[in-house]
Amino acid sequence: MIFIPAFLLGIITSHNAEKMLGKDSIHIVIDEFCGYLLSVAFIPKSTIYLLSGFILFRIFDVIKPPPIRRLEETVPGGAGIMIDDILAAVYTNICMQLWRYFI
Repeated sequence: MIFIPAFLLGIITSHNAEKMLGKDSIHIVIDEFCGYLLSVAFIPKSTIYLLSGFILFRIFDVIKPPPIRRLEETVPGGAGIMIDDILAAVYTNICMQLWRYFI
């Protein structure tokens, strides 16, 4: 799976980019890429699931339900940049799995 290498690369590159661009710059997008990959992991690869996963991931990434916001603020560097998107992706994937099995 491409997620693990992308996640590790994301921690390193976003840490370095943050030094040049500032805290969680909009120019750093590897966290969004990794987050979306994890959002749609282990779900059917149909248009409705992939689009729903994207929309739900963006909602969780924007509203940052607990404990996402707190971790984003307390974890420094590249790990802090990556962690909020990874947790939003976990929330998304759980919702997608529940949708898949119960609806």
